[in-house]
Amino acid sequence: MNKIENVLLIDDDNITNFINQRLLRKLNVASNITTATNGYEGLEHVHKFCRNFKNCSHLIFLDIKMPVMDGIEFLKEFNTLNLPNKENINIVMLSTSSNENDIRQIEKFKIREFLTKPLTEEKILKVLQDWESYCHE
Repeated sequence: MNKIENVLLIDDDNITNFINQRLLRKLNVASNITTATNGYEGLEHVHKFCRNFKNCSHLIFLDIKMPVMDGIEFLKEFNTLNLPNKENINIVMLSTSSNENDIRQIEKFKIREFLTKPLTEEKILKVLQDWESYCHE
C-alpha cells in the first residue's frame, strides 16, 4: 500500500488529534501528519499543502462540530477554493454526530466517506484500501 503524502486531522479536541496522530504514525501510512483545531486552521493547512506539495495526495479527517469554523463551513469554503490539484484532496468526515440534519448537509459535498469516532486501525485500513482503488480507477 502506498503512503499518503499528507494527512490532516481537523478536530477541536486535542486529545482526539493526539490519539489519531499516534495511530497513523504507528501504522506508518503517511509521510506528513498535521493537526488543526478548527476548519479555519484546516483551510490554512490546505493552502500550504497545495503550495508546497503540488503533485501529491492529501487525506483530511474532518470533524463536524467545532468552534470558529465547523466541518460543514469548512466544506462550503473548500468547495470555493481554486487550488492546483484540488482533486487530489480527499475528505473523510470523522464525527460522533449522527444528527440527520448534519448528515443531509454533508451529502451535498464531495467527501470520500463518513466515519464515526473513534478512528481505529480497521477504519484507517479500510479508508486506505478504498483510496488505493480510487487512485487506480
